[in-house]
Amino acid sequence: MAIALELSQSRASLLALRYALRELRSGLRGFYVFIACIALGVMAIAGVGSVAASLSEGLAREGRTLLGGDAAFSLIQREAKPEEIAFLRSRGTVSVAATLRGMARTQDGRLALVELKAVDNTYPLLGELTLDPNMPVTDLLADRDGAFGAAADATLLARLDLKIGDRVSVGSATFQIRSVVGAEPDKLAGGVGFGPRFLVSEAGLRATELLQPGSLVRWIYRVKLPDNAADDRAAQTLATDARTALPSAGWEIRTRSNASPQLERTISRFTQFLTLVGLAALLVGGVGVANAVKSHIDRRRDVIAAFKALGATGRDVFTIYLTQVVVLAVIGSLIGLAAGAALPYLIVGLFGKLLPLPVVPALHPDELALSLVYGLLTALAFGLWPLGRVHDVPVAALFREAVTSEWHRPRWRYLALMAVVIVLLIAIAIGLAYDKRVASVFVASSIVVFALLRGIAAGLMALARRLPRPRFTMLRLAIANIYRPGALTPSVVMSLGLGLAVLVTITQIDGNLRRQFMAALPDKAPSFYFIDIPTAEADHFSAFLKQQAPQSTIEDVPMLRGRIVAARGVKAEDLKPSSDAEWVLQSDRGLTYTGDIPKGSKVVEGKWWLPNYDGPPLVSFEKKLADGLGLRIGDEVVVNVLGRDISATIGNMRTVDWQSLGINFVLVFSPNAFKGAPHTHIATLTEVHSDPAGDARIIKSVADAFPMVTSVRVREALETIGAVVTNLVLAIRGASAVTLISAILVLGGALAAGHRHRVYDAVILKTLGATRARLLGAYALEYLMIGFATAIFGVFAGSVAAWLIVTRLMTLSFIWQAGSAAAVVLAALVVTVGLGLAGTLVALNQKPASVLRNL
Repeated sequence: MAIALELSQSRASLLALRYALRELRSGLRGFYVFIACIALGVMAIAGVGSVAASLSEGLAREGRTLLGGDAAFSLIQREAKPEEIAFLRSRGTVSVAATLRGMARTQDGRLALVELKAVDNTYPLLGELTLDPNMPVTDLLADRDGAFGAAADATLLARLDLKIGDRVSVGSATFQIRSVVGAEPDKLAGGVGFGPRFLVSEAGLRATELLQPGSLVRWIYRVKLPDNAADDRAAQTLATDARTALPSAGWEIRTRSNASPQLERTISRFTQFLTLVGLAALLVGGVGVANAVKSHIDRRRDVIAAFKALGATGRDVFTIYLTQVVVLAVIGSLIGLAAGAALPYLIVGLFGKLLPLPVVPALHPDELALSLVYGLLTALAFGLWPLGRVHDVPVAALFREAVTSEWHRPRWRYLALMAVVIVLLIAIAIGLAYDKRVASVFVASSIVVFALLRGIAAGLMALARRLPRPRFTMLRLAIANIYRPGALTPSVVMSLGLGLAVLVTITQIDGNLRRQFMAALPDKAPSFYFIDIPTAEADHFSAFLKQQAPQSTIEDVPMLRGRIVAARGVKAEDLKPSSDAEWVLQSDRGLTYTGDIPKGSKVVEGKWWLPNYDGPPLVSFEKKLADGLGLRIGDEVVVNVLGRDISATIGNMRTVDWQSLGINFVLVFSPNAFKGAPHTHIATLTEVHSDPAGDARIIKSVADAFPMVTSVRVREALETIGAVVTNLVLAIRGASAVTLISAILVLGGALAAGHRHRVYDAVILKTLGATRARLLGAYALEYLMIGFATAIFGVFAGSVAAWLIVTRLMTLSFIWQAGSAAAVVLAALVVTVGLGLAGTLVALNQKPASVLRNL
């Protein structure tokens, strides 16, 4: 019996597939929008996933080269001790490098901030250093003719109008530029710099006299293991042995398998964001799927009636058309998969030589399979509702649907199946996300937006129904069209609303990021930062600045660098911070000590210590980060400073105004915490009215009087960050364009789905004496009102989403960008009215006789 039932079900499935394919022989008319929407969404997700996987594979494959060795041990503000170097040399070949910022000065006094990098004769251990002209590193950096050799970035030569052979001074040393540095094999692992590269020897760096006690110099010791033991496990063993043998060294250790952890985290986060944008495109396309399925069923009512008249059950009809939807979804997904899989190859082929990242193009079956699942689930989630309604429609009602349309919901079994598909789609979107909190917010926001859009469509129809009948004929007809049976209002609102919300979100975020990094500086923001000020000369330096800029405000604080190695008795690597707080454990942090509450800080928990406090060391922690680390007042925090572990008890929590761009620290210690520790000071200068000439004068005077101090102009630093942000925004815009294209396609599909009704309306009204101009005016008013209402919602929803992202996730201030919002409203009206009238013109060109004969 069971075997017979199974055979019957198998035959029914084969029969459904045969009928579904037979119907599709007549072509894909009405399904082009369906296929295009699924293809676009799948392409976006598959493309983002494939590029990210190719990049991750490239980072993993080139990790040894990017790191410059099998393992790298970095220290801040101090060199490795002899016993520490001896340990590293006992395990492999060691190359030493040091990085810090300095001021390069030409012979005629022009100045520029540079990123100094001092290397030894073994550099690079792995990879290739690109020089123009090419020469051995020993010849490049040798001391001859009274100057050390150097290689400079081409940006520095252009900025200071220099050429090969010219001389510049850095600190107390003179350097001759002998080559232009191009690619550095280990540059990617070093992060973003605020100045052009200036490559020198270790001897040249020492001659600058910039290596003062407490200077912000980072020493990096790269180890290349013997060839017979150079693998990930051996590198990890070396890192473990180093922590065990030298537990108080305080160095940051990276191995070839995590050459640039911050870059990998950034890629993961950015990939997730772009994947969510792609998923948004799929959701927008899902509306097109629903419209296409509904329109297809409407066109095939005669065939459905014939099926039922010949004995087909509602379940049989449902299965046939469900099979068609799945087949079409597979076609659209395969098109999207092909385009997405080709994206890494296309990027490398077009921009391979310009990319700073190691992208290794390849097919990634897991990413492509996930994209296929997204495409199929989206098609089912949006297609099951119109499909399910077919089951209980009698033959007579199907034939009468040309005149009237009776609304009814699908059977509970189809609603349950749709719910299962939606839950599965949500589970995949959240479960596979890098940041599940962000993914959860996206899913919740999508559900709310869809519910609101449905409510707005219903509210708009209800409002139009209750409005008094105007005497103006075109307006009366336009209002009636909004709520009449079979009205386009729900389809247009759903099609356009989500796309506009996404567009407004992106434009508002873009505008605020540009405002933060590329527009005017905040009020009272400092004009300059000065770093590496010797402690013994801090007071003299402040007095000098006051003399140079009498009307300015000067702030000076001591500064050290240290790493959090433990908190509340748990090692840093074993802590489980929130995603917002994990960065504070990933490298060394700036530290300071003071008896007074720092400017820009406000104590929100606990009490500040007395100015002359001399008890056990205390520390003030930034409130949000403390919460992210699970810290409370009274917990102990251990930081490693200059190779020593220093314990302090959390005495209070405070909030910090980071946007003021003033001197702020996550950790602020009591005055007695770092007694006797060598350190430098950092200072800011805030001018009342700054100008380029005055800024240049200050930089020059500081460089003349204090050659060991580095001047950083705040605006130039922000411009550097702004350039990075601009590139990220461009990628977001590109991904968002897919969503907008989907929205326009869906809108066009929705209007096309109502084309048959428009033809009947136009013919009847023209027969009753309506002119073409009056009909065009009525339809234009209808589309204008629907488009305007949808645009207002899109602006509101997108602005709220952008506000949440900017203020909560990016922790930046938000200012509503009225200009971009107005542009979105205008664009929505143009697209809605334009597409609507384009279809209306076709309907108006229909000859009445052919239509009236078939009524």
